[in-house]
This record gives sequence, structure tokens and C-alpha cells, in this order.
Amino acid sequence: MNTLVRDRLGLGFGAWRLRVAGLFKRSESAAPRRAKAEASATAIPVRDWINVGSAQPARLLGFDQALVWVVVALLALGMVMVFSASVALPDSPKFARYAPTHFLTRHAIQITIAVLAALVVVQIPVSVWEKAAPWVFVAALVLLVLVLVPFIGKVVNNSRRWIPLGVINFQPSELAKLAMAMYAASYMTRKMEARENFVRAVWPMAVALGFTGFLLLREPDMGAFMVIALISMGILFLGGVNGRMFLLSGTVLVGTFMLVIASSPEKRERIFAYLKPWDPEYALGKAYQLTHSLIAFGRGEFFGQGLGSSVEKLHYLPEAHTDFLLAVIGEELGFIGVACVIVAFFWLTRRIFHIGRQSIALDRVFAGLYAQGIGIWFGGQAFINMGVNLGVLPTKGLTLPLMSYGGSAIVMNLVALAIVIRIDVENRQMMRGGRS
Repeated sequence: MNTLVRDRLGLGFGAWRLRVAGLFKRSESAAPRRAKAEASATAIPVRDWINVGSAQPARLLGFDQALVWVVVALLALGMVMVFSASVALPDSPKFARYAPTHFLTRHAIQITIAVLAALVVVQIPVSVWEKAAPWVFVAALVLLVLVLVPFIGKVVNNSRRWIPLGVINFQPSELAKLAMAMYAASYMTRKMEARENFVRAVWPMAVALGFTGFLLLREPDMGAFMVIALISMGILFLGGVNGRMFLLSGTVLVGTFMLVIASSPEKRERIFAYLKPWDPEYALGKAYQLTHSLIAFGRGEFFGQGLGSSVEKLHYLPEAHTDFLLAVIGEELGFIGVACVIVAFFWLTRRIFHIGRQSIALDRVFAGLYAQGIGIWFGGQAFINMGVNLGVLPTKGLTLPLMSYGGSAIVMNLVALAIVIRIDVENRQMMRGGRS
């Protein structure tokens, strides 16, 4: 019996030793494999797992849905307010042949065209836009020249800014904003090593901006020139141009604007009217729009007069459905409505900048600078339009992005945002290691 127990214990102990030896052997063989896998994961950068410049369309499963919904909300509110601001226009002899829904119908058609264009653009890889950026800029310059040619450009309110295309009147300055954002981002990407050299880094961009500004001031469209200058200077700053060179460039640009204002009696009067809007000399002249815009905000108070109850839109406030749409929002929806619009544009601008910073962190400099340029465009133009409506800034002919009536502006706004969404899609693909 004792012999049998010892034999079983011996067999058990031997089996236990064999199992332990096997575990050690497996752990010794697994350790080099783990080390090798960790080394390979460290050696291969994330951005090498995916070719974001491929011609295949992205699966748009991962994109910033909040950004899209905010844009949709602004478009929807803009459509409602454009109808409200323009429904009484046929009572005027100038618009007597129009139906009450004329501007609403055209605005809806323009938004449809813009959405279709955005759905096409979002399928194009960002690398294609990076290569095409100089040519897009050249195309914008050609159109800015063509709009100045008699019998091609359409004159409205003493300004030649539109090229009639049947369904919509195309405004080349809107394309120029998008083209400048692309060109400046592409230029800074190519000249990244020359950021400290004024001649190589700033001078070529200054020439491009100067020529664009010359064409815009010939229309004249100083508001668009201000936005384009803001986009280009912002991208130069974010691209890392030397601070002293940036300050010098900004000083020259501000001096140029002051010279343009000083040399134009009409622009000087606008400044005086902005400073003293209630002066009888200006209240019925250059400050007429501003005074009635301020009256609209005053009538709106906190909760507004109610949708459709604006009095100022009844032929008192000119261009209520375009440049001064925010004043109608203030009168009908009150402080609450205006605050919601301001918060929406602030969030939209902040989110676009976040996508741009994310791209730069992933070593996609062109995409990042372009997105931030679009953020400057939307934030800057919205700020200027709101400032004009509220009497904080002198009157300028700039629409409120995504909301005001205007076909080419809506189309270019949605095309610009479609490229930003494409950038976000590619960022998410890269952060997932290329798995879509």
C-alpha cells in the first residue's frame, strides 16, 4: 500500500514538473513575440496605416454630426427668416411683379443646389484640393476680372459684383474667399521652412492679396476684401510666420484700408454716419439702414414681437432679407433669438478650429490650415455682419453666412464646410488606424 501511494505521488509530482516547465517554455517563447509586436507598433506611425489621398470615396460613418446639425439649424432658421423678411416686398413698386413667396422659392432652390454641391465635394479627398489650390485661386482671379467686363458683370446698386447664370447670379468674391483659404494654406505648407524670411514667406502672399484686393475694390466690394484679408493674414499667423513680419504686414494692411477710406468721399461719409447715426444730417441718408436696424432691435426687447410681426421689414429697413436679416431676427425673436444665433456661430467657429488643430496634430498641415481659414471666414464675417446690424461697426455689404438670402454665398459656404467635414472624416480614419 505504501509502495502504491509513493508511486502515485511520484507520478503526480513528475506531471506537475512537466506542466510547470511547459508554462515557462511558453512564456519564454511568448515574450520575444510580444516585444517584437511592441517594437513594430512603435516603429510604424499611425499616418502610414491609411492612404487618405486615395481616389476611393470615404465611408461617411464617422463624421461630426453635431457640426452638421448646427449648420442645418442655421439654414432652416435662415430660410424661415428670409421668408418673413421678404414676404411684404411685393407691396413695393420695385418688387410689384414678384409673388410673396418669390424670395423663399429662390432661396430654397439655392440651398438645394448648395446641398447637392456639398454632397459631391465631400467625396473628394483633401489631397486633391491641396494639389488644385493654386488653380482654384487662378480661376477665382479670372472670374473677378470677368465680372468687371461690361455685358458680363451685372450692376446692382452701383456695384458690378455678379455674373448672371440663369438660376442664380454668381458672385466671384464668394469663390475668392474659398480660393484664398485654399491658396494660403497650400502656400504656407510649401513655404514652411521659409517662415522667418520676409521675402520668401510674406511677399508672394502680399502680391496675391494685393491683386485680389485691387479687383475687389474695382467692383467695389470692400467688405469681401476685408474678409479675404482676414483669412490670408490669419493663415499666415497660424502657419507660424515671424511675429515682427506679421505685425508689419498687418500695419501695412490697416494703412491700406485707411487710405482707401480717406480717398473715397462715400466711404468717409459712412464712417461719419456710423459715429453719429442719429444726427439729422445722416439719419435719413447714410445712417438710414443703421438707425432702422437699431429701432428693430429696440422693438424686439427680450422675447421679440413674434414671428412675422416685424414692422421694420415693411419697407422701412432696406435689404432686410440680406445684409440686415439679424435685425429682423432681433425684432421678431428678441434677445433670445439673437443670442441663439450668436452662440451657434461661436460654437461652429470653435468646432471648425478644433478640426483644424486635430489635423495639424496628425501632421496634415494643409488640411489644418485650410480648416482654420474657413473658421476665420465664418467667424469673421458673422462678427462683421452682427457688428454692422448692432451699430458696433460701420455699415458694410456683408451677408450673414448660411442665413442671409444669396445663392452664390450659400453654395460657397456649404462647399467650404463640406471640405471641412471631409477633413474630419479623414482625421477619424487615421485615428482608427485606417479602418473605415
